[in-house]
Amino acid sequence: MIEVTVTDKQPLTASICRLQLAAADGSALPAWQAGAHIDVHLPNGIIRQYSLCGALNSNSCYEIAILNEPDGRGGSKYIHNDLQQGDRLTISAPKNLFPLVPGTNNTLLIAAGIGITPILAMAEQLHADEQPFELHFCARDQQHAAYYERIAQSGYASHCQFHFSLGNSQNRLNPHQLLADYNKDTQLYICGPNPFIQDVISAAEQHGWPTANIHREFFAAEAIDHSQDQSFEVVINSTGQVLEVGKDVSILNVLEDNGMFIPVACEEGVCGTCITGLLEGEADHKDVFLSADEKQKMDQITPCCSRAKSKRLVLDL
Repeated sequence: MIEVTVTDKQPLTASICRLQLAAADGSALPAWQAGAHIDVHLPNGIIRQYSLCGALNSNSCYEIAILNEPDGRGGSKYIHNDLQQGDRLTISAPKNLFPLVPGTNNTLLIAAGIGITPILAMAEQLHADEQPFELHFCARDQQHAAYYERIAQSGYASHCQFHFSLGNSQNRLNPHQLLADYNKDTQLYICGPNPFIQDVISAAEQHGWPTANIHREFFAAEAIDHSQDQSFEVVINSTGQVLEVGKDVSILNVLEDNGMFIPVACEEGVCGTCITGLLEGEADHKDVFLSADEKQKMDQITPCCSRAKSKRLVLDL
């Protein structure tokens, strides 16, 4: 873990603020690549994940942007209302679960709202590497588009198209039109609200995009339906221990109650931190992190939220 100081806090839009973080002891921060995020441990006990979107070649400061979600679970509200410049936080080293595929011929980047944060870093990385790409940024209007000026004044502005929908429905992104014709070497990256991501993925699949070429990152999970949950057993493969998972508790809670602690952050199936190998059984996948193909393989599970369709799961623990 890394102790950092909030060296700057500024509004980007009416609902998005930017934080700059430097190591509290003045040391260099770990290097990172486009698509990476950090876990931010807030003083109120909440842990949240935020994409890094500052200068890629800087190890003196990290930059993150946070959307204020009044109806959320309290993390963004604390940052917007209570966190001040000069405050200290604990963060993780950068993790990259949304990396650029190296050596591709073309890249299509699509972002909506706060989803611009990892996509922005990707655009700047691709521009620095002189790789061809397009960036499509969807927002209500210019005032709600975080980092608008940074993009508009960049050396890659000609690669970017803004889709401002307020008062101009004709300017909305049409994913079917955009994705109808594509080069099979093109890699697609999407980030934004869940319905937006699902719409773009659905359009891509309908137009024959290979699943391996579609990359997405969710910022929050949809409400998970646990109304049909039933009890089941998990087996710890290394010891043979059998644990009962009641219908009202998670696999993660049962593991922790029995002294087994695995890395965890979001606890809602978004970040992938807690992914655990699945050796036997049929999982009831409730996360948004794993792709449809990954879920079908039945060889891993997110114990924070997913459950079992079979009577027993054997975990690679």
